[in-house]
Amino acid sequence: MALRTARLGALQVSTIGLGCMGMSQAYGRPEERDDDKSIALVNRALDLGCTFLDTADIYGVGINEKLVGRAISARRDEVTLATKFGLLPSDGATRGAPGRIDGSPTHVAEAIDASLARLNVDHVDLWYLHRLDKGVPIEETVGAMAEQVKAGKVRHLGLSEVSATTLRRAVAVHPIAAVQSEWSLWTRDPEESVLPNCRELGVGFVPFSPLGRGFLTGQVRSPDDFDPSDMRRSLPRFQGEAFVKNLELVAELRRLAEDKGCTAGQLALAWLLAQGPDVAPIPGTTKQDRLEENLAAADLSFTADQLAAIERILPAHAVTGDRYADMSHLDRD
Repeated sequence: MALRTARLGALQVSTIGLGCMGMSQAYGRPEERDDDKSIALVNRALDLGCTFLDTADIYGVGINEKLVGRAISARRDEVTLATKFGLLPSDGATRGAPGRIDGSPTHVAEAIDASLARLNVDHVDLWYLHRLDKGVPIEETVGAMAEQVKAGKVRHLGLSEVSATTLRRAVAVHPIAAVQSEWSLWTRDPEESVLPNCRELGVGFVPFSPLGRGFLTGQVRSPDDFDPSDMRRSLPRFQGEAFVKNLELVAELRRLAEDKGCTAGQLALAWLLAQGPDVAPIPGTTKQDRLEENLAAADLSFTADQLAAIERILPAHAVTGDRYADMSHLDRD
């Protein structure tokens, strides 16, 4: 099986990737983590043509990079490997709860060597600054990242959750292949300024949480569905009245998906793919059937009337509640 490809700057990737974070942290019970199952899932993804893998040094405090490295050890040449740096775990954290951000040139050099060691590779294909360090000029951080490109440790550079202003400043220092930020029918913020600037500058876009952290699948019915350790319990959109209102939106989306003969999750992913050939969402899962369901979304297309119907159900700003309880760590114009 071969998926279509997307273009992220000068980098070509499978049009749907695999976000690996949930294999090591954030969702579900820690004791239920099954590395062997996750490794098998990664290999199934590769078999199906999903070759764009996404991890980060903060995920599981290095555990996820080690897991991905094990999974691809015999198939490195098939993989477009992306990782991120800059978020440091809070004191005593074992599952990747972020503490502070470090985009200093010293940390840049340390971070890439540590990631390569955990991944057991000699280079990564796409390396993101995970969050902007507001205490360090972006020109300094990207300049230090560019040194790792010159050293052959990194092929392409990316930024995550940055504003259009920061992106433009970064591109003036070194080409940026991709911006990774939350984007979906659940979160339309990038459409206001970041995405137009990406397209003007030839930068691709990698939406994380393209299924609204699972909400857009229609499978989430109650906050009680989540384990007490699940990060979604702390997110405003998953709490109280906001949860109820958002559930009503997804119910309408599910009805539209049923009329189209697909799942709500597939419809949400296909909507993103319909936004352009420079978009490569990275849904995460730990289940093979969900992986196959997600990848099948690449075969869907929409009429203009269907796209208009989706827009009526979930226009920009329709979702109730902020993405995070504390939005201060995000870089926004």
